[in-house]
Amino acid sequence: MTALEFGLDTFGDVPTDADGLPVSHAAAIRQVLDEAVLADELGIDVFAVGEHHRPEYAISSPETMLAGIATRTSRIKLASGVTVLSSDDPVRVFQRFATVDALSNGRAQVILGRGSFTESFPLFGYSLNDYDELFEEKIELFAQLRDESPVTWSGRHRADLQDADVFPKTESGQLDTWVGVGGSPQSVVRTAKYGFPLMLAIIGGQAGRFAPYIDLYKRAADQFGTTAHPVGMHSPGFIADTDDEARETVWPAYKVMHDRIGAQRGWPPISRGQFDHEVRAGSLYVGSPETVARRIAGAIGSLDVERFDLIYTQGAVPAAARLHAVELFGAKVVPMVRDILGR
Repeated sequence: MTALEFGLDTFGDVPTDADGLPVSHAAAIRQVLDEAVLADELGIDVFAVGEHHRPEYAISSPETMLAGIATRTSRIKLASGVTVLSSDDPVRVFQRFATVDALSNGRAQVILGRGSFTESFPLFGYSLNDYDELFEEKIELFAQLRDESPVTWSGRHRADLQDADVFPKTESGQLDTWVGVGGSPQSVVRTAKYGFPLMLAIIGGQAGRFAPYIDLYKRAADQFGTTAHPVGMHSPGFIADTDDEARETVWPAYKVMHDRIGAQRGWPPISRGQFDHEVRAGSLYVGSPETVARRIAGAIGSLDVERFDLIYTQGAVPAAARLHAVELFGAKVVPMVRDILGR
């Protein structure tokens, strides 16, 4: 049996300072660096940073953030969560992550995704009308680049390549590459087709409802003759010393974040009752170390995944509370989950 891995995931949400005021984007980036260093010291397996191009988030360049973290840490894996490949160039993504891999002595991990937020598409000159085709085309190219051999490739959305050799090479000979999927069966099948590990983004409802996707991934890999790797999941949450403290810390910031995004996507405002229900029975892991550990163990057990990443930043939460949440996750939650599962 593969050893369980535990990670922390952030989009670089802009936190608040001791006076309740939002910090600068620069300070938010330095805050993430401090949190990653602490995660490394606590023995957490993975630290992942996402990509956003919105004012409430500070990280728009995951690779640059990870390169900085690489120079301050020694053992933790450094991942993106996710890299929006559709609006980026696969060659440059490979080169940047191969560079992070060198700086970190082989700890880089790229998690490719289509992106549930679309701000990057007009920002970099791509049409949302090509949303599906862009990812299909670019993941095909990235899969070839990952072999680290000269590539001949042609497509509609970037220049063709003819025996193009891409540098730098990784020391291992293959960049650790996953695909993040939010629940599309087609995306699951595509991940299996290219033989990439699958990371499920489970951000609402009960985790167990994703079991059919894991089964689909395994069946598709068998049909394609590729490898069905251990599956991971990431979900949002927050940890404080008590359940009440965790909920009251997160709720105001979570509502602002949810309703701001919802207004753009046609969602109704979230109520406190909906929030509390998601905390009790859904995929929002908020509470004391004991509560969060019990709920994470339940999710892992229901899906038999081999990795759990907690998205530990939920909007404009106080910076000090965030750092304490990282400490509680590494020092208490992870050992408790391992003990509950006996793995």
